[in-house]
Amino acid sequence: MVEGLPVVAVVGRPNVGKSTFFNRVIGSRVAIVDDQPGVTRDRNFAHADWAGRSFRIVDTGGVVEGSDVGMDVAIRDQAMIAVEQADVILFLVDGKTGVHPLDERLAEVLRKSDKP
Repeated sequence: MVEGLPVVAVVGRPNVGKSTFFNRVIGSRVAIVDDQPGVTRDRNFAHADWAGRSFRIVDTGGVVEGSDVGMDVAIRDQAMIAVEQADVILFLVDGKTGVHPLDERLAEVLRKSDKP
């Protein structure tokens, strides 16, 4: 990846389409996509060119804010590292089901990062 490019972190709760969006933006099926939640556990990184702009994009696992289950904590920690390293946060929600209480909790955490 090219250093100096802005970094966009794609963040949201499980199964809202983060990996599908990531794959679409980079134009390749790099991230595994499945209907079952929890498939993405680690961050996926790629270079992207979209609408004439180059940037680095980071796909994250689904964040379950407030959970103390081991895997949820590990995934959340990885997502928060991506948020810290990002220049821009893209917060995805499920358009079919609408805003869920978990989305609202995660949005509150992301607002505190003070990033666009």
